[in-house]
Amino acid sequence: MHPSALQNAKYFFEYYTDASHPATVVDIGAQDVNGSLRDVAPSHLNYIGVDFVRAKGVDIVLTDPYTLPFESESVDIIVSSSCFEHSEMFWVLFLEILRVLRPSGLFYMNAPSNGLFHRYPVDCWRFYPDSGQALVNWAKRNGLKPVCLESYVSDKMEDVWNDYVAVFAKDESLAGVHKNRIINNIDSYTNGSILGRDKLLRERAVPQDQSGLMNAIKRRYWFWKQRKLARLRKAK
Repeated sequence: MHPSALQNAKYFFEYYTDASHPATVVDIGAQDVNGSLRDVAPSHLNYIGVDFVRAKGVDIVLTDPYTLPFESESVDIIVSSSCFEHSEMFWVLFLEILRVLRPSGLFYMNAPSNGLFHRYPVDCWRFYPDSGQALVNWAKRNGLKPVCLESYVSDKMEDVWNDYVAVFAKDESLAGVHKNRIINNIDSYTNGSILGRDKLLRERAVPQDQSGLMNAIKRRYWFWKQRKLARLRKAK
């Protein structure tokens, strides 16, 4: 678990949970590897960790990556960090998550928007600013009605990863129940999206890990252009 993953989860719990309202949380991909989201979850939450192996932080071992062993509409919050990039068909899992959530339920997703190839046991995907809405559109084609309350790409914290973070409400008609937004309270993000706003906040096309490369390319182009202009002037 890298530092920004823990920090982003901490933000989610801070701005989307309330100590006066106990809730059941299911963590998909809960194995404790240098920490887990459980470490930053408030104590009033009933926390259940699920994963594909028996390990520290895992309460239930899954036998099918696309089937959660919970009754429909029985869970208040589902969280998943650094997991969806390893799911071959994460869109199938997304529908299963919506099945399990209560009508007022939330899904918090954190997945890489860049970074190294790292199999566990496979590494298939990276997520960009439009990924959350794409999942919403997929669910609506399947007769569901979720909504993406917000999403953003967080800045790096002492590592290679820029995290794509998205918070979904299961039922768009109950979106108003959830008033707070993470990106109204933090500064370290780009490409932010909030329900009801059309434009991205702090839009940036080049990821942090490529910005140095892009600047080097621009410098080389500038010097090439200057040499070309000098040759043209000399030819005249």
